[in-house]
Amino acid sequence: MAGGIFAILDDVAMLLDDAAVMSKVAAKKTAGILGDDLAVNAEKATGFHASRELPVIWAITKGSFINKLIILPVALLLSAYLPGLIVPVLLIGGAYLSYEGVEKLYEMFTGGHGHEEIAARETGERQELLQREAAKIKAAVRTDFILSIEIIVIALGTVVEHPLLTQVMVVSLIALLATVGVYGLVALLVRMDDAGVHLITRAGSRTGPAARGLKALGQFLVAALPQVIRLLGMVGTIAMLLVGGGMYVHNIGAVHHLLEALPSVAGELLAGLVVGALMVGAVHLVRGIRAKAAVS
Repeated sequence: MAGGIFAILDDVAMLLDDAAVMSKVAAKKTAGILGDDLAVNAEKATGFHASRELPVIWAITKGSFINKLIILPVALLLSAYLPGLIVPVLLIGGAYLSYEGVEKLYEMFTGGHGHEEIAARETGERQELLQREAAKIKAAVRTDFILSIEIIVIALGTVVEHPLLTQVMVVSLIALLATVGVYGLVALLVRMDDAGVHLITRAGSRTGPAARGLKALGQFLVAALPQVIRLLGMVGTIAMLLVGGGMYVHNIGAVHHLLEALPSVAGELLAGLVVGALMVGAVHLVRGIRAKAAVS
């Protein structure tokens, strides 16, 4: 009896050890996409009134958890029974991310960039503010859904030859780390100015070296936040194009062959721009047709 218990414990220990090793491998494989995920979601979670930033980030975080609870079992089922559907799903996600990236560039060059963020800060009507927040949260959760698919699929690809329980443990851990890590860092980033104000207040009117150092650091954090947000906006847009284009470069042989002479980053960016431009052109064409039909 005791021997049977020890055998079970030994099996559990081996399973946990295997899961830990494969989790490290999966984490390395998904490190790049997690960096892109951070840039995209940090950009999505900014532009709100200071008092609403943390509630908004929490709402997006909850949406991210729900996304992963939906995607994880579906990905495991597809991997086991319909692996041929994984690539089409990734390509659809890539088209959406590329569309969002090019749409942001289009708005930037046509003067529409930043309208939603400015309005979210300046509106005085609480109901209108909440409606704008809800719309932006919905868009952020939708983008997180696409990024979560790739994170989970990449993580799953590292353990596809292992037992089902190991797959579940490894992919679940990566999904949890992705959500907690990304949105934890986002929360820290958007509260930089509050940390700066706290340091300035703590320094007070004191004139010692330590007080001057605290005050200087606080002023730097307050002044840096707008620049960080702008940088995150640019990096987030580029990240969407890289992730979206990468789904086509890595999953369609003809596209990979066509762009293989370019550095990988340049190839993925170019693919994202092309796919996104086609999507934006198609969407604007449909909108134009609908507008003409409505007028007539």
